[in-house]
Amino acid sequence: MADLLSTGVSGLLAAQVGLSTTGHNVSNANTDGYSRQQVSFAARAPQAQGQYYVGTGVDTQAVQRAYSQYLNTALWSASSSKGRADAYQALTDQLNNQLSGSSNLQASLDTFFGAVQDMANAPADASARGVLLARAGALASTFRALSGQFGSLDGQVQRQLTDTVASINSDSAAIAKLNERIRSSTGTQPSDLLDQRDALIKKLSGEVGISVATQNDGTLSVFVGNGQALVSGTQSYELGTAPNAYDATRLEVVDKGTGAVLSGRIGGGTLGALLDFRGNVLDPAQNQLGRAALAMADAFNAQHAQGVDLNGQLGGDFFTVAGPAVQAASGNTGSATLSAGIADLGALGSQDYTLSFDGTAWNLRDGSGAAVAMSGTGTAADPFLAGGLSFVVGGGAASAGDSFRIQPTRNAAGSIAVAITDPNKIAAAVPLLGSAASANTGTGAVGALTVADGTDPNLFTASSIVFSSPTTYSIDGGAAQTFTAGTPIVHNGWSLTLDGAPSAGDTFGVKANANARGDNANALKLGAVANLGVLDGGATSVGRAYGQLVGQVGSAGSLADDAAKTQTAVYNQAMASQQSVSGVNMDEEAANLVRFQQAYQASAQIITAANTVFNALLGAFK
Repeated sequence: MADLLSTGVSGLLAAQVGLSTTGHNVSNANTDGYSRQQVSFAARAPQAQGQYYVGTGVDTQAVQRAYSQYLNTALWSASSSKGRADAYQALTDQLNNQLSGSSNLQASLDTFFGAVQDMANAPADASARGVLLARAGALASTFRALSGQFGSLDGQVQRQLTDTVASINSDSAAIAKLNERIRSSTGTQPSDLLDQRDALIKKLSGEVGISVATQNDGTLSVFVGNGQALVSGTQSYELGTAPNAYDATRLEVVDKGTGAVLSGRIGGGTLGALLDFRGNVLDPAQNQLGRAALAMADAFNAQHAQGVDLNGQLGGDFFTVAGPAVQAASGNTGSATLSAGIADLGALGSQDYTLSFDGTAWNLRDGSGAAVAMSGTGTAADPFLAGGLSFVVGGGAASAGDSFRIQPTRNAAGSIAVAITDPNKIAAAVPLLGSAASANTGTGAVGALTVADGTDPNLFTASSIVFSSPTTYSIDGGAAQTFTAGTPIVHNGWSLTLDGAPSAGDTFGVKANANARGDNANALKLGAVANLGVLDGGATSVGRAYGQLVGQVGSAGSLADDAAKTQTAVYNQAMASQQSVSGVNMDEEAANLVRFQQAYQASAQIITAANTVFNALLGAFK
């Protein structure tokens, strides 16, 4: 009965393995990344007994995990997309909250222009002028506060970049170590180690978009971007962060080994979301906010310069604001310098530019890398002109490959401030008055009368324009000049446009405004700046520019919310599919527990029976 005993022992051992595996499954039912394990058995080779065979028991062939490479790969991909969508949504929500929070710029604009209107109603009232300066200060403060909040969000992105890169490096190193243990394992593949590696890859895919390749030795290689290896066999390769070539305060993701910048090649996971949000939402928002600040300051200053204050002086700058920022590349080897200014506010966009020297000529590209045509030669007398900007190349000679980044509006919102503190210096009145003689016979009438050159010492000198014919006039008895309808008449620093058609003998006068204290003509024009088109060729006002910013950020937030919901649904579906194969089913495990327990007990009975039979056989020969 030795064979019966062996057969019983084999069943006992098999049932024991089954019980252990079931217990392991139950214990890890809530372990993240754990795959249900299954025991496979095979009948032992039978023994020939004449004309038949007698079975000899069972062997445990393997303990394998329930696993689908396809479903796991789909889960990793869904995890990458979900990680990106969640991080992107969180960041855009923060930006939206900042725009709609206590630092609401539109409310500050409305309050400021309301104060301008109040001052226009009482131009000589010191209280109204003081309130206007206070509202102007509040408006500038709101611009700066919003810019500061955007800056804080940028800092948060930078810290998250550093933390995420550190986590990626840690996970990559752990995967490489698991690769080594898995490659060194003997016999069948170690299910638990494989699960640990898969769980790490799933976590890593949530941090950055990756691709995975299986090697013949059982190891997995992990790549990011356009093939940058994070893990190759038992070796891991670290990512790093390094200062931007133009801005040392801004971090870029790099290959730590070579220093190559990878920021533009990373798309998925949290890291991809951080880079995408910074480049495509936050930076444009900062530029758009700065563009609104520039438009506000430039348009208001321009109109303020057309008036006179209570001291009889032409209006100076009401606001101060920083102009375009120029940053030289850290790798420049030449000694050329670059300065940039606003040449045409109406043509100014909200994107950054890069001006580079190829050894022969300077070339301008926008933020997307597209070439931008320039006019001019780049000298102070003939600057490069493009995108509403002017560029002057100075200093020494440039070397081939030298470049500069220009940020036309990035710093404007953070720098805007009120330039005047004395309420009497608010230029509410117009400096000049134009008139047509009552005896005129033509239809000519005084149209726009503006200050063309505030430094002209004769600006406030009274002048008389006399037409000797409908197309010829003289000023203060001077030389005859040709009149062209619609063309301004410029003299003594002022510019006058006549409407209608003057006749021979008609006379027009220009003189200083003697009633500046009680005049509100320029104050009314200052109030009109709120709806004055100053951007996009005169199509966009300051308020509308801010509205565009709110709309752009709101749209990005809405798209991010939709993407987050979609990717969460995709992830949940992928997880459910993966768990349908690999997840632990407690009902099934409970059934297995009973099954293997009964098998164990039955096998024990076989051993008992074998022992009984063997003893009976021994007793028969005593």
